[in-house]
Amino acid sequence: MNLSNHISLKAFNTFGIDANAAELVELFDIVDLHEAISHGKFKQTHLILGGGSNILLSGNYDGTVIKNNLKGISIIAESPDSILIKSASGEIWHELVMFCVNHNYGGLENLSLIPGTVGAAPIQNIGAYGVELIDTFHSLTAIDVLTGEERIFTKAECAFGYRTSVFKSIYKGQYFITDVTFKLSKHPTTKISYGAIQDVLAKDGITQPSIKDVSTAVIAIRSSKLPDPKVLGNAGSFFKNPEIPASQYEQLKAEFHNIPGYPTHDNLVKVPAGWLIEQCGWKGKRVGNTGAHKDQALVLVNYGGATGQEIMDLAAAIQKSVSDKFGITISPEVNLIS
Repeated sequence: MNLSNHISLKAFNTFGIDANAAELVELFDIVDLHEAISHGKFKQTHLILGGGSNILLSGNYDGTVIKNNLKGISIIAESPDSILIKSASGEIWHELVMFCVNHNYGGLENLSLIPGTVGAAPIQNIGAYGVELIDTFHSLTAIDVLTGEERIFTKAECAFGYRTSVFKSIYKGQYFITDVTFKLSKHPTTKISYGAIQDVLAKDGITQPSIKDVSTAVIAIRSSKLPDPKVLGNAGSFFKNPEIPASQYEQLKAEFHNIPGYPTHDNLVKVPAGWLIEQCGWKGKRVGNTGAHKDQALVLVNYGGATGQEIMDLAAAIQKSVSDKFGITISPEVNLIS
């Protein structure tokens, strides 16, 4: 367990916000985790940090930041048709996806290039291009940060929803996820109907794509839409796509004929937040050192030197304009840390 005091978190968050932490604790194995628990690090104000790709620091953090560096990927069971892959929670998500793709274990390829760590993935049930983590999730191991007791969570116990789970609600802050297990197919079928995947495959003349082909297509699409955080600070999609009643959607469609919508469940329709934001004139608009990206309005960026508060103010202004124009509330997907 490594300890540092009064350290900048600029290198630990993809927005590149230069905020300081009163204390930084880095964990490299389960022994470190139990040592941190025994020293009461989780009893004081704390923030568990993985890849720092889904947070926005509003200012200095007057508490302990606990950095998850747990590593390791292993096969724990397999049958002729499927395989169970266990990954330590500190592994980079995309590296796990590439491990599976390169071994032709199907199920995660549509989730290629999503930033962050494996441990953060089930917390908000990450998803992209018609696939969510829940589709391949088997179980996870977590440690109660107060008692040190280990618990295995099944899919049902995680209560996954759209970008949410029990770890964002009733168990928020109670558990440290140490590993996640996925059930993947050894005879995979591809899912290519969502988004521009088919167009990219067709352009490359691929008619019977492998999971490697799908992964490559997803990487190309994401790279063309999302700026590299190493070049331009950002946390990917800043807002969730809102779900509204079908009746409200039909009323909006009467006024905004080209408003896109995708029926989900319980008579709800998902409306792309990026489209709503773009219609309000924010795409490519810069406000001081912040702005909405020129290629994807859903991505808020730090052009250099922006504070977390500046980005939060920009997000609030965008939310207000969407609400004023469409009567729709859009909520942050990024975790706001104050």
